[in-house]
Amino acid sequence: MVDLTKGQKDVLDGRGHQLVTGGPGSGKTTVSILKAAAIARETLKPGQRILFLSFARATVSRVMEAIDEEKEIAKAEKSRIEVDTYHSFFWRVLKTHGYLVGLPRILQVLAPPAEAIALSVVRGAFDKDSKLSHEEKMAKRSAEAAERFRLATKEGKVCFDLFADLVGQLLHGSDKIRKLISEMYPYIILDEFQDTSGPQWTVVRALGVHSTLIALADPEQRIFEFVGADPERLDHFMKEFTPEEHDLAADNHRSKGTEIALFGNDLLTSKFRQESYAGIEFDVFEHNQHQAYAKLTTTLLQARKRLISTGGRDWSLAVLVPTRKMTRLVSDTFREPFGDLPSIAHSAIVDMEGPILAAETLAYLMQQSRAPDALAKLVQLSCAYLHGRGGNAPGKTDMADASALRKALARWEVAFLTGKQPPANSIIGTMESVLRTLLDLTLTGDPGEDWLTVRKALGNGDCARLRAISQDVRNVRLLERGTVLRQGLVEDWKENGCYSNALEITRRAFVQDHFSTGQKPEIGVVVMNMHKAKGKQFDEVIIFEGWPVVVKKKTVANPDRIVPTNLIEAASNQHRQNFRVSVTRAKQRTTILTPRVDPCVLLLDADG
Repeated sequence: MVDLTKGQKDVLDGRGHQLVTGGPGSGKTTVSILKAAAIARETLKPGQRILFLSFARATVSRVMEAIDEEKEIAKAEKSRIEVDTYHSFFWRVLKTHGYLVGLPRILQVLAPPAEAIALSVVRGAFDKDSKLSHEEKMAKRSAEAAERFRLATKEGKVCFDLFADLVGQLLHGSDKIRKLISEMYPYIILDEFQDTSGPQWTVVRALGVHSTLIALADPEQRIFEFVGADPERLDHFMKEFTPEEHDLAADNHRSKGTEIALFGNDLLTSKFRQESYAGIEFDVFEHNQHQAYAKLTTTLLQARKRLISTGGRDWSLAVLVPTRKMTRLVSDTFREPFGDLPSIAHSAIVDMEGPILAAETLAYLMQQSRAPDALAKLVQLSCAYLHGRGGNAPGKTDMADASALRKALARWEVAFLTGKQPPANSIIGTMESVLRTLLDLTLTGDPGEDWLTVRKALGNGDCARLRAISQDVRNVRLLERGTVLRQGLVEDWKENGCYSNALEITRRAFVQDHFSTGQKPEIGVVVMNMHKAKGKQFDEVIIFEGWPVVVKKKTVANPDRIVPTNLIEAASNQHRQNFRVSVTRAKQRTTILTPRVDPCVLLLDADG
């Protein structure tokens, strides 16, 4: 029998709408699973299911794993608990009923990399957000929204950011559809409810008309205000649905036997109640690249040794850093360390627009097309990569580079059409040279081996743009055995004796991956930025931040800090909450590495 606290028992006994609050590891997910099983056993009619919605695929996978491992829940009850992401659920609704809000009958998802390309011209017309006035930012958002709407209604290409808006319109406009959904899902569990955006809240309000809602939330874990999460969201839920309230804040199941959760709570106020905390370690490093990374590497190796010595095979160790740039720098350092430091096998969780678009280019090259437009197609994919790899902030250099590529291709083609030699120094010439090399490669039919062969050829070629693609594609991990992409490429080779459809197979695999709920929790060493750690848990966590650049005893820059510039006046609730979330991802130990000369301001006691 699961050892439940009084608060968890109260949740199980509750009726009607419920709001369950508590900190990291307080047992909200566990009790919601047990609650869902009880509803499945006692309340559901034939054909009905309980819907469990979360933002992140990693959280969905963890919940599904927890359901599978719960021995006290019967198999029939487990089969009636449907776990999904908000995006996937919304997409299913739109595919069926989207025509009612003006969408074409045939729809396709415009995944983030494709969206980045589609909006790059609109975004490229503005400066970086940090340099825009409030009015300019509003104008940029308005232009982006208009283009998303046009793509959806005119071309049937729907961006993720439109899903909630369109489903909200649909559900508030049709009580019949609301009833259809609630007939299928009379109970809906809403994970991480504190991060619900305005459009998502509109959908939740509609779902709650006929379905019973159980919202799980940590009021102090709200880290997505920048994408529309409202600090008053829990109050909105209380006012709209007058739910039963259950506070599990005093419970800690994830890091039981440690004081990790206690330290995380103290971070919110910088009023530390203890000199030391069980499960929390601190260390410092000198403020230069070599010593900083040497300290990180030795700390990581010690932690890895501890975890391996336990004898478990599925141990996990996360290195969490403040910025996307630092994720790449740390990952590159682990792959190609300096001095006598060993390389460290790891996975890096990075923004995937660049790697995915790079993978599309590599997949096209695996086709070894000898068509007359093969070079033009390669240039087109390279331009798409440059337009989209910056995500929602395309670089002006990338945009200019793409424009230069297109113009150079036009001059190259004109030269051939008129019987002239193309310019010897044309940037297209190096691309053509690499393409010819790739066409001469002998591929084997093993997708993993062939993928690596093509990637190495790109990396060894004379074209700097294709070498960048070779580097970026290293972050793609969809070719492991059993994956959709690998299976698709194997079948393509069997049917055609070559990879004639590799580009289409790769694009389809990435779209499927966006909706996949079959992700396994990360194991081994994982590097990611602190925002991406939300919803995850690891055996140990190392938090590593940047350091000040000091010239003649004066700080001239202070990049990649947990608090920008590491000034206390710049510290916001978002920074404190993000730090707390990162610290509390660990089950056994969290180690915080900070520069000796300028330690993180959030670690300094507010009372001096």
